[in-house]
Parts: sequence; C-alpha cells; structure tokens
Amino acid sequence: MRQMTVHESGPLAEVMQLEQGSVPQPAAGEVRLKVEAVGINFADVLTVTGEYLTRTKYPYHPGMEFAGTIDALGEGVQGFGVGQRVACLAGRGGLAEYAVVPAVTLVPVPESFSAAEAAAFPVSFFTAYHALKTLGQGKEGEWVLVQAAAGALGTASIQLARALGMRVIALASTPEKLEIAKKLGADVTILQDDPERVEKVRAAAGGKGVPLVLEVVGGKRFQESLDMAANRGRIIVIGNASREQASLRPVELMKRNLTVTGLWLTSLMADAEATAEAVKGVTPLIASGQVKPQVGPVYPLEQSAQAFQDILDRKTTGKVIIEPQR
Repeated sequence: MRQMTVHESGPLAEVMQLEQGSVPQPAAGEVRLKVEAVGINFADVLTVTGEYLTRTKYPYHPGMEFAGTIDALGEGVQGFGVGQRVACLAGRGGLAEYAVVPAVTLVPVPESFSAAEAAAFPVSFFTAYHALKTLGQGKEGEWVLVQAAAGALGTASIQLARALGMRVIALASTPEKLEIAKKLGADVTILQDDPERVEKVRAAAGGKGVPLVLEVVGGKRFQESLDMAANRGRIIVIGNASREQASLRPVELMKRNLTVTGLWLTSLMADAEATAEAVKGVTPLIASGQVKPQVGPVYPLEQSAQAFQDILDRKTTGKVIIEPQR
C-alpha cells in the first residue's frame, strides 16, 4: 500500500515522503480501515514540523483524524462490523491506503455523511463543543468571539454557537472568508487585520467586551484577546497559529477577573466522561442538520505536502481533506 512517511523535521515538501508499505494486520482490540478521507488539522502540520505539544517520534505517519470502511476485525472487537463506515481519532497513521487502529478510537458517523464529511467532523466539532460548553460555559444569548472563523474549527464553532443560542463575532483574514462566516450564522464579521479590530469587537458586544473568546492565534495577538474580553470574561486557548510565543502577566487577569483556560482535545478524549458529553452534545445537532462539517479543498495522497503548506499559508477554508484512494 501507499503511505506518507516523515523521517525527520524540516520543510514540508522535503520531509513528507510517499512510500510503499505492507498492508497492516489488526491485533486484538484493533480494526483495519480502508482509509477513504483524512481531515487535516493545523496540529498535523505542527507535528510534521516538530512544533506540536508533544515531541514527534520518527518515523512518523501523519494523519490524526480520518474516515473509512472497516475491512478487518481483530480478536475481541465488538460493536463494529466489516463494511461499516466510521471516523477515527487515532492520532496518527491516516495518510495511508489502509490503517490499523484501536477500536476505542472509532467514532460512528451518520449514514448521510460522505467520507469527507465523516473525516471533517470529530476534531473540529468536539473541540468546539468543549470550548463553548465544557470549558467555556457559554450561555444562551451570550457573545462569543471566533478567530480564524473560516477554518475547520472556526466554521464548526460558529455553527455550534448558533445552535446553542449564542451570538457570534467572527474574525478572519479576507472579505471572502468573512462571507463564509456570515453565511454560517455569524452576527458580526470583522477583518482580523483591521487596525480598529479591538475597539470594533468590544463595541459589537455592547461596548463591554466579549464574555467568551476562542483564542487560536497566540503570539502578539494573545494580548488582544485579553483586551477584547469583557470583565470576568473567559479566554479558551485552543491553538497557536502564529507559531510565536505569547506572554501573560497574571496581574492583568486579576484586575479584570479574567479566566484563561487551555484546551487540548487529545487529553480530553482520554476522559471517558468528557468524550461522552461531547458526543451527546454534538450528535443530535448533526443528526438534525443544525450543524454540518464544512469540507474544504480535497487533495490526493501524493499532494499531501502541498495540502499541509496551503494550511500553513492560510490559503484554505473549511476542513482540508486528503483522499488516499483517489
């Protein structure tokens, strides 16, 4: 089978290599998937470049989130069957024609979903749910600020926030991206490089700032998230798209009674109770059509490095998809 392999950190086009490998066999408690679609997240890019939260162990096979059809079951696997389409949060190995994963990492998907939609929803929608509800404690009628609003997480956050009765201020880098956010339900849209962005965000939320901020940019922009937050506001730190260090002075939190909370889906998914809560919260909204994964550009396996680079260069909207069988 074909698979994408990374042997060392470095420029994406140089280190992402398409190689031939043996079709893996599932051990006890595992299933083998014929991989149909892989959802690419900014975390995938940072893992390849060696900048993610955990140290990348090489050789590394990218692809944290993917979907496909079960074509073999390991001993003891129950609740799943050959021929069933599922999504998977295995953490690695998706950029291949076949992948063996623990059965506990599988996520059932609606029958109406395409493979691309199945691969596009777990990371973005579970992260958005935890940011808005589990950790963010968002309330009906409350304002929330969504950064990078046209990306995979941004589009999921806007839809979930609206489904939960919240009001959304969206920031994005281009008018075209703001239009996407508006169509998904954002109440207010503002260019993220608008020189008056902080004042406009605070004004849109009634002049008092935003009660809940979903922070994904980091670096120098982290201070802006604090400035845009209302007194007693909550800032949920989900990413660091700037790839720059941010600074935080605790006295600033004290003065305005702000709360800053980090969110890492990997550790949350290890908590069975938190996972069950996210599944319970998201599933009926997807089933009812209130929220829907936004599939972005689709690439074949051999163009994986280009897909990763396009995400890094902010050229994409929605969830970038790679199709290994294409």
